[in-house]
Amino acid sequence: MARPRGSRFALGVLAAAVATASGVGLLSLAAWLIATAATHPSVAALSVAVVLTRALGVTRGVARYLERLITHDAALRTLADARVRVYDRLAHIEPIRRFRSGDLVTRLVSDTDATQDLLVRGLAPPLAALLTGAGVVALGTALLVPGGLLLAAGLLLGGLAVPVAAAALGQATGRRQAAARGELSAALVDALHGAPDLVAYGAMDRAVARVERADATLTAAARRDAGLLGLGAAGSALVAGLTLWGTLLLGVAAVESGSLGPVPLAVLALTALAAFEIVAPLPAAAARLGAIRASGARLFDVLDTPPAVRDPGGGLESAGGPLTPGPLRVRDLRVRYGPGEPWALDGLGLDVAPGARVAVVGPSGSGKSTLAAVLFRFRDPDSGTVTLGGTDLSSVSPDVARQAISGVPQDPHLFDSTVRENLRLARPEATDAQLWDVLERVRLAVDVAAMPAGLATDVGVHGARFSGGMRQRLALARALLTDARLLVLDEPTTHLDPDTRDAVLDDLLAAAGDRAVLLVTHDLDRLTEMDAVYVVVDGRVVQHGTHAGLLARDGWYRRAHRLPAPAAWSGGFTAIPQRGTGAGGTLSAGLQ
Repeated sequence: MARPRGSRFALGVLAAAVATASGVGLLSLAAWLIATAATHPSVAALSVAVVLTRALGVTRGVARYLERLITHDAALRTLADARVRVYDRLAHIEPIRRFRSGDLVTRLVSDTDATQDLLVRGLAPPLAALLTGAGVVALGTALLVPGGLLLAAGLLLGGLAVPVAAAALGQATGRRQAAARGELSAALVDALHGAPDLVAYGAMDRAVARVERADATLTAAARRDAGLLGLGAAGSALVAGLTLWGTLLLGVAAVESGSLGPVPLAVLALTALAAFEIVAPLPAAAARLGAIRASGARLFDVLDTPPAVRDPGGGLESAGGPLTPGPLRVRDLRVRYGPGEPWALDGLGLDVAPGARVAVVGPSGSGKSTLAAVLFRFRDPDSGTVTLGGTDLSSVSPDVARQAISGVPQDPHLFDSTVRENLRLARPEATDAQLWDVLERVRLAVDVAAMPAGLATDVGVHGARFSGGMRQRLALARALLTDARLLVLDEPTTHLDPDTRDAVLDDLLAAAGDRAVLLVTHDLDRLTEMDAVYVVVDGRVVQHGTHAGLLARDGWYRRAHRLPAPAAWSGGFTAIPQRGTGAGGTLSAGLQ
């Protein structure tokens, strides 16, 4: 992901190397200047060194600023691309449902930000240390060969051995810290969102204890991480100190033997001291590699989640505009949620003519909501076809399909914003007049107008300030703004009392107008208003017909209405169970 900005990072590494080399050169030149000044030379002999000292000081500051500017700019641009990729991936609905909400937020925020450390602290400092370290070792070797070799050994220990050890020790700690951060976020979000139920059932103490345990785990992992950073810094300081002492001992011995002068000894000693500025950041960066790797793995778990909806590419313009209106035909539709999972839909087929009202009923778990998910393009079929006006929906972009098929999912989401903004999700350019018109069509205009802020009324988190019926009506109004010719209503009256349910269903059907409606429901009331009813059991259509026709023949639909099966001619009397006769009660049905 950072490769497109490789030239920027290379320039940042060069600036870091210049800054580090300027720092080492500044201290080495200062050592030469002070040691030479002690011999009382002429001022002219020192003027060049004074000018160079000032130049190195300015160069160090400018180069360090440029290094920070360039590397952070490249890193932040790379992170921006990463976030775009993550958000683009999450624009498909299915990955959101595969992760806990709190953990997913941590992946998007903390884990994404953690990768910045890899680009800023894990890339430029090691490469800059490699470039500058080679120059410092060359200078030390030119002054005193044994001193240069000892300096090389010290830099290898401080810049390679200590960081490698820190990285090895920090790998497990980093994984635990990333996982603990996600668990804490998930536990906290669960406790906050589920607070009313937790309080009602006396389970809040257990939820708080879970948050405290997650926090304690994260705190312990952070302590281990801090201790590891301290050990890395201590190891680097120990190597630097031992290297400096060894260099001084070799230098003093060389001065006593006459092979090294006092001024070069000062230069060698302070160069050795300054050289470890090169490798000082490396142990801390290496210790963080475990956490960075774990965060990266969690981030790419989201990016690598295989899509449940294939996008052939292209939007409305590339597709030549919206789909041509026409009948919806589902043929031999098969869907399952995993290779080893049972079929949620197993050869299902149905038809919805333009302007028709069709209901899909069946027991819980029969595949009704899976059918709605396929029509909403939340899932692709494993086999079979879904066509609208003769066009296979899987052959067009999901955005194109959703322009033609809209509706209300089983659990429509209202954002913590205003009524106006919740409606404009479907049509951002809609005027207030259009919004009032669609609210009137779902019989919600009077309620919204009675609110002090009108369209600017805040609906609350998940629409908590609205009743269940009002939320359903608002979701339908949003669907009507799309101008879709087919409305899929997935359990639109769930959890509503009978009076509210009837009112909402009346409004739904009336507001639909001449649009086709596919009603997915487990509620068997009001199906007399449907043109056709499909009964789905175990992912298959087991019955199909009108309400009256299905009641007239034996099957799931008649049994679900608790009506006796039509008795066949038996040559006598047949005892048939009757509703309201009690357990095992029968009434004589008479001659059949």
